[in-house]
Amino acid sequence: MDASQFATAYALSTSVGLRPFLTLALAALAIHFGYLHPAMRFNFLGTDGAAIVLGIFAVIEFCADKIPVVDHAVHVLHFAAKPIAAAILVGSMVPDGSTPDIATTGLMALGALNALGVHGGVAALRGASTATTAGLGNPILSIIEDVVAAVGVVIAFVAPFLGAALAVVLTIVALFCIRGIVIALRRSNSTVAPGPLT
Repeated sequence: MDASQFATAYALSTSVGLRPFLTLALAALAIHFGYLHPAMRFNFLGTDGAAIVLGIFAVIEFCADKIPVVDHAVHVLHFAAKPIAAAILVGSMVPDGSTPDIATTGLMALGALNALGVHGGVAALRGASTATTAGLGNPILSIIEDVVAAVGVVIAFVAPFLGAALAVVLTIVALFCIRGIVIALRRSNSTVAPGPLT
């Protein structure tokens, strides 16, 4: 696995942290049209059936995430889907026979953890939006996430190192979001006045 493939894998796993099915669908199309060449055991991603199914899931994901309350259910589903999607995409970028199976598995696990880290930042930001806007700001955040994920995937394909650099920035932002919201919640809890003594 050369540096370019590693950069692409990292960038894709970060986009998965925002939109798993959109990222998988775009990757499937890239494989289908011969732009990406995955490891042989992941060739199924480029089949007509996979591209169609993932495209349908991406459309459902896009629409459902714009509906308050429903978007929370989507994020619960994402908690399971994102690490799986990231592991698949990272594994597909490892050329056949280039690394031992245990190394490939380790890289897939790192991709899954990266996607979960980004997901944590997204979930924290959504929680803050729900608390401050009663969920009305969530569709706007959702559209921003769609755009960032789609652009991130395209950049990962055409300029892997730039995509990886932007992915690092996004991951750092996600971690700061989590940290900021945790601190805000702690301060909020510490300023709650104690109830009357009985």
